[in-house]
Amino acid sequence: MNSTLRFLSLLLLVLFSTQISRATEPSEVLARKAISENTAASSAAIEELRSLGPAGLKALMTQYAGAINVHIKNPSAAPDEEWQRISAALDAVAQQKNSYIAGLYWYTDLDSAKKASKTLGKPILSLRLLGKLTDEFSCANSRFFRTVLYPNEEVSAVLHDRFVLHWQSVRPVPTVTIDFGDGRKLERTLTGNSIHYILDSDARPLDALPGLYGPKAFVRGLLDAERLFKLLAGTNDVERNLTRQIYYGDQHGKISAAWLSDTMKIGGNTPKGFMIVKGRNGDALSIAPLAVTKAITETSILRAMNMATDELGKITDESAWRKIAQLHPADAELDNRSISLIRRQNPTITEDDLTHLTRKFQELVALDTVRNEYLMHTKLYVWLLNDPVRNDVEKLNTKVYDSLFLTPGSDPWLGLFSPEVYTALDNGGVKKP
Repeated sequence: MNSTLRFLSLLLLVLFSTQISRATEPSEVLARKAISENTAASSAAIEELRSLGPAGLKALMTQYAGAINVHIKNPSAAPDEEWQRISAALDAVAQQKNSYIAGLYWYTDLDSAKKASKTLGKPILSLRLLGKLTDEFSCANSRFFRTVLYPNEEVSAVLHDRFVLHWQSVRPVPTVTIDFGDGRKLERTLTGNSIHYILDSDARPLDALPGLYGPKAFVRGLLDAERLFKLLAGTNDVERNLTRQIYYGDQHGKISAAWLSDTMKIGGNTPKGFMIVKGRNGDALSIAPLAVTKAITETSILRAMNMATDELGKITDESAWRKIAQLHPADAELDNRSISLIRRQNPTITEDDLTHLTRKFQELVALDTVRNEYLMHTKLYVWLLNDPVRNDVEKLNTKVYDSLFLTPGSDPWLGLFSPEVYTALDNGGVKKP
């Protein structure tokens, strides 16, 4: 009996010592184990590195900096087995596919992001998307973020240094496979949109950037939101509400003035009574019917914001959007790191084809940027100013997907199926598990 107890005591001591040893292993050792050919050993090391937060990812990035630089500078380099293990470890710790260029650590638990935000004194950037940021087939916008935004040198520096990053899947992304019957197949995602929320340390929304933005426009939006985060530090509820009211009114006026200015530049019609004036934060929009009173109230601000978005939206058709986008090519310009990733994803592409592909893609990014900033961002400022859900990111996100992205969670088919449409297929072609 005594010998049995001694054996069990010794076993427990060994197990306890092993746990302590593993928990206190240097991050450099964990980084080496993370790419082990032994799956169990690598999985355990990756889990430990993930638990260390951004420091765990930094350990990996530092350990394999040489290999990372090789694949950034030479994206056509063959991905040997070791690089595949390095890349997989990086993505698992970062929780982002193709993370080797950006080197960004993403929390997937909002409470953990809130704790980090309070400790570091940084706002939270919370991405909401269809699918997962770790999957190749997440929604199109989130895939473009991984190409256009996160690898971009300026963007990644701002995100790394000034924000706590978090992502959360809203719902799975629908995919479709087209079989041509001769062995060729195309796989694509259908519908879906993404949005970046800027939150305070209690996860209350401060600002939001809907859909795809070009790198320079994205950085401007981030820095504006960070400014609000700093203005609100240490304020009471009354001061907080007033500061937000002024910020949203100024931002909306600045964006609307830029929209009107662009409309005038392309020879478009100007809504009657609309003019650009100097505001507190640069140019702002003035609307004559609303300028007769000197009383600045939340109601008058809301009336001006709604009228500006509605009237400017009426005079901006698809042709006008394309002309406006052509006024802002610099906002959508890709840097060498983003182009490197595009080349890696298309290993057989020629230089001429890559140049053409990049140019066409930048045109689409510029178009999305102006449309999202002028049409969607202005609507979001109205909601952030007075909507009852403005302080609850989950409820606000539901409204965004319901009313802005028009992909409500109440529709399980995301608008891709209607029982009222006859398809000449059994059960309308619907198959359920």
